[in-house]
Amino acid sequence: MTWKKFSGEIINSSILEEVEQAIIRETEKGYKLKVCIGTDSQVKGNYTDFATVIVLLRSNHGGFMYIAQDKTTHKMSIKERMLLEVQKSIETAYAVCDLLDLYEVDLEVHADINTNPMFKSNKALNDAMGYILSMGFIFKAKPEAFASSTCADKMVH
Repeated sequence: MTWKKFSGEIINSSILEEVEQAIIRETEKGYKLKVCIGTDSQVKGNYTDFATVIVLLRSNHGGFMYIAQDKTTHKMSIKERMLLEVQKSIETAYAVCDLLDLYEVDLEVHADINTNPMFKSNKALNDAMGYILSMGFIFKAKPEAFASSTCADKMVH
């Protein structure tokens, strides 16, 4: 997976090295960090666009993010698509969680799933929540899931 900065600059090192350097740089400046990971997708004709983000939040001082984009031509139901978003987020969280533990940085996994049963995405809520929590991650859904519903969303539109 190719990771980029919000500016579009491609990250040539591994995402782990990049996140570690960011944690060191930001904590040296005195910031308390939290990482939120989320994925969103958008169906566009014959394909589905996915964007996964790693958002590093500085407590009360904004934040920045890294983005990985991906697409598939595989046709899927909305529930399948929501769970694939969650899977992509979990894979990313799993890849960085040991590093975050080492530096004592909190991690949340955000799912772009509505807690309101009137929305189609709600069909995947229980499965997504169980999947994320069973992996030992903190789970957030809409409206608290800004990493997926705001940050990643901007990258697929």
